[in-house]
Order: sequence, then C-alpha cells, then structure tokens
Amino acid sequence: MAHDIVNPDGLHDPVPFGYSHTATVPAGTELVVIAGQYGSGPDGAVVSADFGEQVKQTFRNIGTALAAHGLDDRHVVQLRTYVVNHDMGKLGSIAGAVQERWGTKPPAQTLIGVASLATPDVLFEVEALAARP
Repeated sequence: MAHDIVNPDGLHDPVPFGYSHTATVPAGTELVVIAGQYGSGPDGAVVSADFGEQVKQTFRNIGTALAAHGLDDRHVVQLRTYVVNHDMGKLGSIAGAVQERWGTKPPAQTLIGVASLATPDVLFEVEALAARP
C-alpha cells in the first residue's frame, strides 16, 4: 500500500463511525481522483429509493472506478461523503458499509449533510482519493 492510516492517541476512536483521522501519502505516489459517485446502475439511473441500497451501490461504483485504474479499496486514502437530510440512522448505514469494505482501517473521511444533490432521487454521493503505489 502507498499510504498509511493513523488514528493518533489523544483523539477519539473514529473507526466505529466509519472513518480514520489521518492518512499519509509518500512523495512520488500517483493520486487517483474519483468524482462523486452515487447509487446508480450502468444506465445512470438510481437503483433504489432506499438510502441503504444507495449507499451499497455507491461503494460498488467506487470499486468499479478504482478497478479501472488497477486499484481496489485498499488504495483509498480519503472519502468525501454527501448525505441528503443527514441523521443518525443514515450514519449507521454509512459506517456499516465503510466497515464492511475497510474493516478497522477505514480511509480518512468527511461527511457533509446537504439539502439536495444532482437530482431529487440521489440521497448519497461519495468522492474518493486513492493512492497508487
């Protein structure tokens, strides 16, 4: 892996919430930027009105984008997550999906609650930054 995830002593344990506090990327590492992905199928249509299903599909789409560069979840350094009408129930769905993919070493992540996204049926969107060794 081309990066290191660190959760420093003196800060709360963020892993149950689905993120880590810091990530370092060594000089000379190629960065891959993945634009906001949402819970769409190959035709661009949202696969479900259900928030949890959109979360799962969004992360599958992130995986597809990574694979196009010969990468996988292990290469993700940071996520920027957008949630329409964020609440604690949604946080549980997100944290569960992140823990399923990254276990105890999730990427650094910022969650941003928003009023809306690109279209009214999109409830969740994620940007990703990956590091190629």
